[in-house]
Amino acid sequence: MTNTTPTTKVWGVRRMKKVEEAVKAMLDREEIRELPARYCDLVWRNEIEALVKLFTPDGEFVMVTPTQTYAARGHKELLDFYVRGLAMTPRPFIHNMVVELGKKGHAVGRCYLELRSAKRDMAWLGTGHYLDHYEKHKGSWKFARREFTALRMEDLPAEVSIPTPAKAAPRARKPRVSKA
Repeated sequence: MTNTTPTTKVWGVRRMKKVEEAVKAMLDREEIRELPARYCDLVWRNEIEALVKLFTPDGEFVMVTPTQTYAARGHKELLDFYVRGLAMTPRPFIHNMVVELGKKGHAVGRCYLELRSAKRDMAWLGTGHYLDHYEKHKGSWKFARREFTALRMEDLPAEVSIPTPAKAAPRARKPRVSKA
């Protein structure tokens, strides 16, 4: 015989809601984790229009190098940026993806990059990391902002970049203070 007291019903609903919330969070994380992987796959296949559609309509890509910062915002600027950038036939390899779900369709993630060149027999181009801001847009997770920090780059042709100092000035680095 099943106990159907009000307390049992309330606890059963609470447990079910917790399970539903956990499943939703897992599905959101999986969809978000797939975004950087899909991004790299589209770079490899040079499918620039599909790549740009991974961003929200006002989405932004920012690239920070040791000497400059570049930015492209909105699908048109992103398309122009990637047409120039993919001319160097980069082959990205990403790993160590971390996702932190936020509230109301927002999340933040990080992943790390090793970049190689298809033009130069897969020679090493550089390494860095992404800081991604995700937004749920029309039922799907998209990049709202993707910031790549280049820790070291062997090759960055001038024609790749769209300098936009007014939008994204180089970040000042805090000096290291040694504790002696």
